[in-house]
Amino acid sequence: MEETIITSVQNARIKHVVALQQKSSLRREEGLFVVEGQREIEHCKACGYEVVEEYIRDVNVTPQVYEKMAYRGSTEGHIAVVRCREHTLSIINCQLSIKNNPLVVVLESVEKPGNLGAILRSAEAAGIDALIVCDPLTDMYNPNVIRASIGGVFCVPTAVCTSQECIAFLKQHGIKILTAQLQDSYEYYDYDMTQGTAIVMGTESTGLTNQWREAADAHIRIPMLGRLDSLNVSVSAAILMYEAVRQRQSKNV
Repeated sequence: MEETIITSVQNARIKHVVALQQKSSLRREEGLFVVEGQREIEHCKACGYEVVEEYIRDVNVTPQVYEKMAYRGSTEGHIAVVRCREHTLSIINCQLSIKNNPLVVVLESVEKPGNLGAILRSAEAAGIDALIVCDPLTDMYNPNVIRASIGGVFCVPTAVCTSQECIAFLKQHGIKILTAQLQDSYEYYDYDMTQGTAIVMGTESTGLTNQWREAADAHIRIPMLGRLDSLNVSVSAAILMYEAVRQRQSKNV
């Protein structure tokens, strides 16, 4: 029997989807999040995520109900409720253990979901082995993370932990720590990134904390040749990731 089309924005299921879009606390409590857009949902399914519910405009919800649920426009009339995954260091441990010279990106206290999503998109494109998010100020399944990552959030092996746990993990695996900072540093292209490497980025406002500066094997910077003294963190991360890719391809690592 076909499912009856939902016509009321007051429907309990519709209200639940809207609440999941808006409340990180509910996402954490229920272990569910919302994905919008045909492309993003296809990436989600391809990466093995469990889809709990699907809503399609003019199929099981009216356009008015869909508009109520949608966090953004132009999502091809397709929304899914999906079960969250665990993002622990033990999960990416298996990923890194089979790599000779893993390339990892670390983000400390990332607060803007759009930046996190953009970095995930670049990380997927660059073939990064893992992303570690330390002491985050946003959650992995914020709608803006999913939107900005264009599905990269589902594909890149990702862990969430404290900075202290991450530092210990990287040292345990013999991965060199490169901190991106302006002070006491040298140009990023002068450091060998063909070995096991972690590129560590801080917030745009305050940069990295001292625990990362002290744990670093090297401090690197992107030269600022204009009047401004910094780049958006997602742009900086992309530049450094692709420098590592360039070096590895040139040496066939």
